[in-house]
Amino acid sequence: MTPLTVVCWNLERNGKGDPDVRRAADEILRRLKPDIVLRQEMLGADARGHTVFNEQCQALGMRGVLGPGACTAIFYNPEKFELVRDWSTDRTPRFVLPPTVITVRVKEAGPEAVPVILASGHFAYASAQQRLLEAEWLTTWADKGWTAPDGCQIVLPLAAGCDTNSYPEPGTAGDLPLPNLSDIKNRPHRLHRSRRGPDGVRRVPDTEPDHTIREAGLEDVARYWAEKGNPSALARTVNGTATHGPDTRIDRIYVTTSLLPAVTNVGVHEVPLDTSDHHVVVWRVDGNALADLLTNCALFART
Repeated sequence: MTPLTVVCWNLERNGKGDPDVRRAADEILRRLKPDIVLRQEMLGADARGHTVFNEQCQALGMRGVLGPGACTAIFYNPEKFELVRDWSTDRTPRFVLPPTVITVRVKEAGPEAVPVILASGHFAYASAQQRLLEAEWLTTWADKGWTAPDGCQIVLPLAAGCDTNSYPEPGTAGDLPLPNLSDIKNRPHRLHRSRRGPDGVRRVPDTEPDHTIREAGLEDVARYWAEKGNPSALARTVNGTATHGPDTRIDRIYVTTSLLPAVTNVGVHEVPLDTSDHHVVVWRVDGNALADLLTNCALFART
């Protein structure tokens, strides 16, 4: 099987309403040759009977699922993946911006292979408490049962790409340091990106979504790859500004840990600021290793 590429990108307001910006963004993605695109900020993609969304699918040569309210979306390569289930019709409580969540099967792994749940999320911008709720609800897709052909009860693996609007928990060498809140000059933004600390008075940078998701048995692929000796995986995904503080890594891809052996590279592809205020997280996957993992149901057996 050929290598697979998964990307996560918050394209600012889906091209800021400008078709030229949107087309430039499509070209950026085409050059990355993605097989899965986890997108956030799909503003306007549902207009005129999803005309814009359909154009974007055609431009990428991919099929797609647009989530509720055109907040998020997932595009996939139909030659390598087949859609098994779209969770968008299910109730998604507690999300300000609902995620897009689908189950897909890797075709070359075979019809009896374990499917994978994909999620594209965009956590709340203005509330640390809301983000924590959303992170907790996101982990419910890491606990979806499935019956394998041999009758084994398993938990489907999850790969979720999110604009978390929060910071990764410290502890990985080479990761961007947490901001000094006094360096965030915009006071509302300072509030939005922080929460009260253990003393109940002093505010601290918000890292709770990252802690919560990893506590559920998922891992940040950039963190994993950096710990393998590749610190470039921890590059910024949003540039620092004078008002909003230093460079940050708020866009992250989390996966069920049983999928980690298939990781071959993680990096960040920087894009011009006139295209988007976020850069693209790029996760490369060994397709053969992934297929081998997905045909071993014992790896995903419910415990």
